[in-house]
Amino acid sequence: MVNVFIADDQAMVRQGFGALLAAQPDIQVVGDAPDGAAAVREVVRLRPDVVLMDVRMPEMNGLDAAAEIFQRRLDPAPRVLMLTTFDIDDYVYEALRLGASGFMLKDAPAEELIRAVRLVAAGEALLAPSVTRRLIEEVTRRRSDVRPTAALDALTPREREVLELLAAGLSNVEIGQRLFVAEQTVKTHVGKVLAKLGLRDRAQAVVYAYESGVVRPGA
Repeated sequence: MVNVFIADDQAMVRQGFGALLAAQPDIQVVGDAPDGAAAVREVVRLRPDVVLMDVRMPEMNGLDAAAEIFQRRLDPAPRVLMLTTFDIDDYVYEALRLGASGFMLKDAPAEELIRAVRLVAAGEALLAPSVTRRLIEEVTRRRSDVRPTAALDALTPREREVLELLAAGLSNVEIGQRLFVAEQTVKTHVGKVLAKLGLRDRAQAVVYAYESGVVRPGA
């Protein structure tokens, strides 16, 4: 059972998403909040698996709320899926660096929201192609002379290959198909990559891959 918490300043959004998700046999909505400050308090208290976090809220915006949640170092740490009404938001780059597991448009079809919650709960990153393109553009704009970090030397050739495929947005199943290995083997490689590089999840791995020059825009 995936426990979900919803943070959004619009009551209709909270109620609509809550009813949709609660109707799924493997998802349980454990609470909601109308602002970021309340969301932090309730997430710390309820310890959900996934937090649907609106980007723009009163009291404390979604980015600051997510940052506060990550700083609490809850165990197990909740996965945060940012919600936005825009195709891209100025917050995307920083949110992914902080540890958000992805972005979801509020007007996405119901089945996409359900799929997103399940994917994020399973440890996958959720980055729409448009978000990934803008993320790459932002990384490219911010960096000057990119040099690989020393941490990359700890990766085996196979682990580096997995990191490159993660940055391309491939799922564990797709990486396994590309490398002709079992999905469980891919999960093991991903876990080692994250541990060696000190990264929280796949979304941070994507940012790291571009910032360190492992993958370059257009490659």
